[in-house]
Amino acid sequence: MTTSPRDVAASLEVYVSAATELEMQIAVARLPGLTMTESLTVTIDGNPVQPEEIVGEHGSRIHRLQIESGLVAIEYSASVTTPADPIPVGLTDRSIYLRPSRYAECDKFFGFAAGQFDTSLPPGELLIQVTEFVQSRLNYIPGASDPIDGAADTLLAGAGVCRDYAHLVVALLRALNIPARLVAVYAPGCDPMDFHAVAEAIIDDEWVAVDATRLAPRQSLVRISTGRDAADTAFLDNHRGTINLNYYKVTATVRGDLPVDTGEQRIRIG
Repeated sequence: MTTSPRDVAASLEVYVSAATELEMQIAVARLPGLTMTESLTVTIDGNPVQPEEIVGEHGSRIHRLQIESGLVAIEYSASVTTPADPIPVGLTDRSIYLRPSRYAECDKFFGFAAGQFDTSLPPGELLIQVTEFVQSRLNYIPGASDPIDGAADTLLAGAGVCRDYAHLVVALLRALNIPARLVAVYAPGCDPMDFHAVAEAIIDDEWVAVDATRLAPRQSLVRISTGRDAADTAFLDNHRGTINLNYYKVTATVRGDLPVDTGEQRIRIG
């Protein structure tokens, strides 16, 4: 991971036309070792409001609002001066992150994975093979996938965006008996700039980050949220009511030179 300071920000404008419960996951995960300054401002029709903060596993933070109607403007920024300590492997991780999930339906891939990869190889080598397979099999095409597409849809379509790449990596790794999960991140150097998603896998009792899109160096990633798949890590969600995301913008930079990621190193997100 890089020790250079990183600056990240997100701006969202959401129109609520029917009463809803709005949830955002855009704040940097609060974890041991992390040093940062941050600011979150939310207004409804220009009036400041204070969202409720819910802290979940691995420091993921949900900011929740009950809204009747109106135009919601959200501004978040953070400067990370010291990276978080890498998250250790938990007692239940090998169980939870081997199970099929909504978008990483690994039970559909058992036969395919066994035929595609050499299951006698150690997990570290399988991780490289899976990442290279997904990178070569998919084309990064914004708009090519649907928000409800899972890993099986992505494999058939042969195209998608970062979350689709991550879901396919996660599903294949789980099918090979390697625990894996999805991490939403700020990604300095990402082009096109956006909220980004990568996979993490347990290799030699460590969570190792992999990114089959190769859109940004893994050393500079800043963790936002962590979960089984995008159902756990979406940057915006709502329950009941009606919303429309009018606009959003993401920025993420490193002070100094951007790290070089050859794809060969074992990188842990800090």
